[in-house]
Amino acid sequence: MILPISLFLLYSVDMTNLLQNFIGGRSVPAHGEGRMDLVDPATEEIYGQAPVSDEADVDAAYAAAAAAFPQWREKTPAERQLALFRIAEEMAARAEEFADLESHDTGKPRATLVADEIEQSIDQLRFFAGAARSLEGRAAGEYLPGHTSYVRREPIGVIGQVTPWNYPLNMAVWKIAPALAAGNTVVLKPAEATPLTTLLLAEIVAEHTPAGTLNVVLGDRETGAALVAHPTAQMVAITGSVRAGMAVAEAAAADVKRVHLELGGKAPAIVFPDASIEKAAEGIVTGAFFNAGQDCTAATRVIVHSSVHDELVAALVERTRTHARTGGPHEDGVFFGPLSSAAQLAQVQGFVDRLPDHAVVETGGKRQGDTGFFFEPTIVSGMRQDDEAVQSEIFGPVLTVQSFEDDDEALAFANGVPFALAASIWTKDHARSLRFSRDLDFGCVWINTHIPFVSDMPHGGFKHSGYGKDLSQYGFDDYTRIKHVMSALD
Repeated sequence: MILPISLFLLYSVDMTNLLQNFIGGRSVPAHGEGRMDLVDPATEEIYGQAPVSDEADVDAAYAAAAAAFPQWREKTPAERQLALFRIAEEMAARAEEFADLESHDTGKPRATLVADEIEQSIDQLRFFAGAARSLEGRAAGEYLPGHTSYVRREPIGVIGQVTPWNYPLNMAVWKIAPALAAGNTVVLKPAEATPLTTLLLAEIVAEHTPAGTLNVVLGDRETGAALVAHPTAQMVAITGSVRAGMAVAEAAAADVKRVHLELGGKAPAIVFPDASIEKAAEGIVTGAFFNAGQDCTAATRVIVHSSVHDELVAALVERTRTHARTGGPHEDGVFFGPLSSAAQLAQVQGFVDRLPDHAVVETGGKRQGDTGFFFEPTIVSGMRQDDEAVQSEIFGPVLTVQSFEDDDEALAFANGVPFALAASIWTKDHARSLRFSRDLDFGCVWINTHIPFVSDMPHGGFKHSGYGKDLSQYGFDDYTRIKHVMSALD
């Protein structure tokens, strides 16, 4: 049985539940013969299959996007804005359905999912609907005698996009909303394990845009490689691992495509002696364990002054034990769900198993239960700067703790990793917070908080965390090109 996504969860678990691609405004079967099992990370049960799309499928998706581009590009900004508003309103009307699908794919706690994630996606669509009518350009004028010049901001063309499994719907919206607002069309490949909400989003987009404006192809790493390498794409954008980002950049360079990379992170939370220990513990535990730590901006490294080290560790452990429970998506009082897959569970456990002798596991450190990919919230103290768990992205509910003696050492520890996406500072000293927000080599710096986002502000990092911005007017600008037009006056 091949199901439209809106009916997918109405059927009992059955290996014949096979998803389809969404190309040219409709669901279509894939040419590729490969199949991937969809596994519930909370129960380890197989609840359906997704196709492994091949080059013919990618060709068809890009052909549909290219055919739709002239129609969508020629829409006025007001018309594109109205379409995005209507998409947002329909998403709001179907928020519970989106949450059911997202929780089913990821195992996230269902009770809080609408407020935590679905409403954020709706707001982001509304923001970029407004951005569609905010095309900026320098003033027209006579910069050469006898000639008038002006600047046009135009859509880039057809965009190839790849999104991850940790926030399937949010990341799809982060990618498609600015691209569509600017007048581009899109071919998107969601993560192989979490395609459901992306397909429902594509169905809704198709109701309000020309057929082929947004196309979704399902598949694996090879499908993604074909999407990136395709000559029709004028830009490729990915949220994913550093390894994947490097491969995308290399492939895109062969065709001089624009590239937008939102990659890994290793966010420090620097706690100074004057900070409120209670507030720091509350904010850091939330920032560390939300979504099982499967977040590139998660608080992964506590860097705390030695004079308050023991007090903070005790507060972190207590807060974790009382407020960071893991469990199934429909259990009461659960803060985060399972890890995404057996492979991710093995990766996180491997980091803990390889901890050096000087590390102290203060709480957690192992799988929870025998069924589902659950891992206990884990805090490890006694860490040193060159330890693997400090330098490498674990992408799970593991928080390391280091101590520092002075501001220079704190800054060196924080900046001394390959990643540069997000960081937080915990202090009551205003001057210190300004100095550190200047000197921290991260794309986002929070002061006395960690992990909140707003649609109006940019998200994106430096170094191995990639380049380009999601969200905000800066994210919108990334999906436009600039053209100079000059006219003789006689």
